[in-house]
Amino acid sequence: MKITHWLLAATMIAAQVPAEVAAKAPIAASERVRLDHRRIDRALKGFVSDKRVVGASVLVWQGGRERYFGAAGLADRETGRPFARDTLVQIFSMTKPVTGVALLQLWEGGKFRLDDPLALHLPEFADVRVYAGVDAAGKPILRPPSRPILVRDILRHTAGFVFHDEPGFVGQILLAEDPLSLDNTLPEFGRRLARVPLLHDPGAQWSYSAAVDVQALLVERLSGQPFAEYVRQHIFVPLGMKETGWAQPPAARARLARIYEDKGGALVAMDEAEWLAPNFAGKPLTMGGSGLVSSVDDYLRFARMLLGRGSLEGVRIIKPSTLALMATDQLDPAITKRSWLPDKGSLGFGFDFAVRKSPPRSAAENRGAVGEFFWDGWPSMLFWVDPANDMVVIFATQKLPFDGTLHRDIRAAVYGPDYLGPNGDP
Repeated sequence: MKITHWLLAATMIAAQVPAEVAAKAPIAASERVRLDHRRIDRALKGFVSDKRVVGASVLVWQGGRERYFGAAGLADRETGRPFARDTLVQIFSMTKPVTGVALLQLWEGGKFRLDDPLALHLPEFADVRVYAGVDAAGKPILRPPSRPILVRDILRHTAGFVFHDEPGFVGQILLAEDPLSLDNTLPEFGRRLARVPLLHDPGAQWSYSAAVDVQALLVERLSGQPFAEYVRQHIFVPLGMKETGWAQPPAARARLARIYEDKGGALVAMDEAEWLAPNFAGKPLTMGGSGLVSSVDDYLRFARMLLGRGSLEGVRIIKPSTLALMATDQLDPAITKRSWLPDKGSLGFGFDFAVRKSPPRSAAENRGAVGEFFWDGWPSMLFWVDPANDMVVIFATQKLPFDGTLHRDIRAAVYGPDYLGPNGDP
């Protein structure tokens, strides 16, 4: 697979579980999760021995302490380097919650309102148009949206932005504008995206998009700082996240996991020109939707802050009420078109997080507890925050294409295959 635009490909997330395997099956309720280290070990080792991944690790924090860490396989098969505690991984779309926290810090500071028109702060989006098909002569129909894009739309993926591989006229405009090219600065990205027609009216549908990159542009505009520097000063430094960032020192390259692609059942190493993070190639990504490199321990500090209702070790990053907004379903019931989101489970969507709304409904659905919030990353990365069990889990691997079955199986290993959550009802 040739990646022509790294950031564009980076934020593509596939559906979790094919619909045909989601048939109803009897499953028993269990009140509290009971961690079984041997079960998690078996799952990790099985991923490697079954050649589903080259290497992976799992870190579980629960009840105020580390409850499990395990790793299996290799971070770099070609050199024999193991997947270890200090392995660095490209987390791709797990960058998004970091960006959401940064933007909502500015909301707490009164810099904007959630229902402000986006164009109030980013005027380049004042004249967006919606693609409405073609006329009798075959010419595209572009009309004004039924209402402006609101800031809350870019937080919950309801703005109507196009993202990738769009056919027809809109796809041609997207290709011509190329907003996610690595040669674009954030401001140039915004100008180019604003010239691409919307796929639907703001608020009408949930459609995964480059909206989080627009969030990053808004952080930059409202704070007066480069986006990456704002995040470093207001999130990474206060949380003690010393290894997470868009730009990485050359020495860190030796700890970076290689990305492997499944080609006909064989895991093939991507060419370095394709998989090597731009962070190490002289063009670090500073977009909001992707680009961070981290370790499981470093990202755990961010996740523990989320579990701590916005605070970690006495350092407050956001208010508990703000985190509650992020981790609460923000989709109106009238938003029934939700792309592939329902394939991930019994979910809604908050601000930059998927949110579990009901217990798993079948044996094929991912295990988890109501109130959990999470997101994942293109090379099959995953983390989730489970307040009901006072728990955070980080699953790290670097396997393409995105493999939701790994997430299903690692959750079954953590929770047990029959777990429904507190007061679950089969």
